Amino acid sequence: MFEAAADGLMGLLDPFTLGLMVIGILIGLVVGLLPGLGGITAMVLMLPFTFDMTPIQAFSFLLGMFVVSSNAGELTSILFGVPGEGTTAATILDGHPMAKKGQAGRAMGASLASSAVGAVLGAITLAIALPIVRPLVLSFGAPELFALTILGVTFIASLSGGSLTRSILMGGMGFALATVGSSPQTGIYRFTFGAPYLLEGVQLVPVALGLFAIPEIIDLAVRRTSIAQADLGKVGGVMQGVKDAFTHRWLVVRSASLSAFIGLIPGLGSAAAQWMSYAHAVQSSPRKEEFGTGRVEGVLAPGASANAKEGGALIPTVAFGVPGSLAMAILLGAFQIVGLVPGPRMLTTHLDVTFSMVWILVIANFISIGFLALLLPQLVRLTKVKGLILVPIILAMVWLGAFSNQSNFGDLVLLAVAGAMGYAMVALDWPRPPLILGLVLGSLADKNLGIAYQRYHYDFFTDPTVVVILLIAAASLVYALVQNKRIARAKAGLAEMDKRTGGRGGHA
Repeated sequence: MFEAAADGLMGLLDPFTLGLMVIGILIGLVVGLLPGLGGITAMVLMLPFTFDMTPIQAFSFLLGMFVVSSNAGELTSILFGVPGEGTTAATILDGHPMAKKGQAGRAMGASLASSAVGAVLGAITLAIALPIVRPLVLSFGAPELFALTILGVTFIASLSGGSLTRSILMGGMGFALATVGSSPQTGIYRFTFGAPYLLEGVQLVPVALGLFAIPEIIDLAVRRTSIAQADLGKVGGVMQGVKDAFTHRWLVVRSASLSAFIGLIPGLGSAAAQWMSYAHAVQSSPRKEEFGTGRVEGVLAPGASANAKEGGALIPTVAFGVPGSLAMAILLGAFQIVGLVPGPRMLTTHLDVTFSMVWILVIANFISIGFLALLLPQLVRLTKVKGLILVPIILAMVWLGAFSNQSNFGDLVLLAVAGAMGYAMVALDWPRPPLILGLVLGSLADKNLGIAYQRYHYDFFTDPTVVVILLIAAASLVYALVQNKRIARAKAGLAEMDKRTGGRGGHA
């Protein structure tokens, strides 16, 4: 295995192969900064260009493109409150408030540093798991996947924003939206109301853009000021963000490890990985009530998830051709183009190609971070540009991102509806993250519950693995409820103290 790892590295260090990686990174950088497009679009567009490439060259080109688009999408979320991809919306919750405080550089430095750590951990996960991956991944069927989605649902309590009732209602709305379209089991159309657009279900990208981007654009237009309302200081304090990643290193490691595991399980997806990482950051913090106002931990956790999940997702893709994510599904097309068949031969005859993917994840991530670091000073200064100049540009990018999702004008209508809903939720102080989490996990729960019931009826609830996962979910929910009550009591106590001291800061 060490010899194969060395061969994979030497193949990647070929000047022409490195040149292709750099070209892919530059393409991904441009696409990643455009909201809603992301690395998947870039990979699909560039896939035909891999016909005359060797396997390592093709994977360097495509994976380099995808890695940098994930990192660039994080920066778009921080700067403008617009998710670069539907899967980077979690970064907005604390990243954009930091940008408004003049700390955009710090937030972007934290995101890039945690992403670098996450990429390394994801690659290590891939390298370690290669010999034992097949029995591990095959042990998870529909019952276990359904139990994992229920575990993810318990994280909604962590994203309550102060009101658990409102959070549950928004999560329920997300689940309801996830049932629109054809049933995964019967093919019967549900809740389409005769609209052809809804036959394929409610799309994540327009909903995420509408909920998070449109309210920020409206706010920026109304205020007639720049995004950053405070002084930028030392170009936003990029190095402080890098230091934050090491200060909170165990949070970064836990978030990256969690995302690598989620990536390992086919079907859970990138969005679930980021939201679960963010929810873990909230759950493990003693200052839960401050999340959503500009906590750097809320940037570090999803940042670490950005590339760690792809290291995990490569494992089932390489081992036996089951894509761990949509990006890996596109990568399977590259396998066919270059004449490789995922499966046991990738762990024996072509082990050097497999290890080259490990190196690609690490090297491409560091090269992309280098490019982005050079652009950070200019990107940070965008937060001081007047809103009247930025608003039409950002709005055009948002509409382009939503339309490019399916090239369907129905996506623009959905964007407008979700935008109005998002603006109303901000005005009325209703939490938006649970709705997105419910939409992401609802479709997974719907599909896997149907399969599990058809095969086992209700007997799958007695499976030991399912029982353990559901017990963990119950314990997580109870813990979140207890913590929320403690926070509520603490706030009530502080309010009472303020009354007694006449608002003179008795709890300072």
